[in-house]
Amino acid sequence: NEKGLFYALDLGGTNFRVLRLHLGGKGRGIVSKQFEEVSIPRSLMTGTSDALFDFIVAELAKFVAQEGMDFELRPGRQRELGFTFSFPVLQSSISSGTLVRWTKGFSIEETVGRDVVAKLTKAMEKQGLNMRVSAFVNDPVGTLAGGRFTNNDVVAAVILGTGSNAAYVERAHAIPKWHGLPLKSGEMVINTEWGNFKSSHLPLTEYDHELDTETLHPGEQIYEKVTSGMYLGEIVRKVLRRMAEEAAFFGDTVPPKLKVPFIL
Repeated sequence: NEKGLFYALDLGGTNFRVLRLHLGGKGRGIVSKQFEEVSIPRSLMTGTSDALFDFIVAELAKFVAQEGMDFELRPGRQRELGFTFSFPVLQSSISSGTLVRWTKGFSIEETVGRDVVAKLTKAMEKQGLNMRVSAFVNDPVGTLAGGRFTNNDVVAAVILGTGSNAAYVERAHAIPKWHGLPLKSGEMVINTEWGNFKSSHLPLTEYDHELDTETLHPGEQIYEKVTSGMYLGEIVRKVLRRMAEEAAFFGDTVPPKLKVPFIL
């Protein structure tokens, strides 16, 4: 039954996306939609928290400024933003969450243990962007919610992109970690964080081990490092470089680009 203008921000890898939706209410669903994707400079991925969120909000403000007649905000209403954040967090409410650790090439230690929604809100206030975060979710949870919006039979969502994760709908009584009040629906969405799964049964090669030691967070996100888009090209590069060096796979010389990390 949702109706009106809504925004979304998806931060989760080397790019982030901003989305603008006009929902038509009961029976009409999504009336119109616009989105943009912005690359994040690598320097910001390991810089300061303020620099990262100031950059994101500056791009978000540009996007908001492009509102057309199809996306009219009702008088007296503040713009609402759904914030999808693709990193492990401890979530204390629908609109707040504390960062547990960075993944996927990000490493800004001053943000760990802090509320990332508060960081984003501070940047919006600094730049005079009149918007509030009304919902804060992990990316598979957001994907599941989006699927459920159009199809009530959706029970799971999988992310296969820069990183990898999944979420699913579980019966509340089957969740041993849940100690809160009984849920009205009897169900809860579980964010698996399966990217951090590691086991002696995972078939890791010498290339996987080599890549892991070279990352910003060795020993973490092992399953993600062997399945996700950020790392697969680098594993292929390592294999091709060895074939070139030991079997002359590309002739007498090793292509110079194969010596450049993460070029694939």
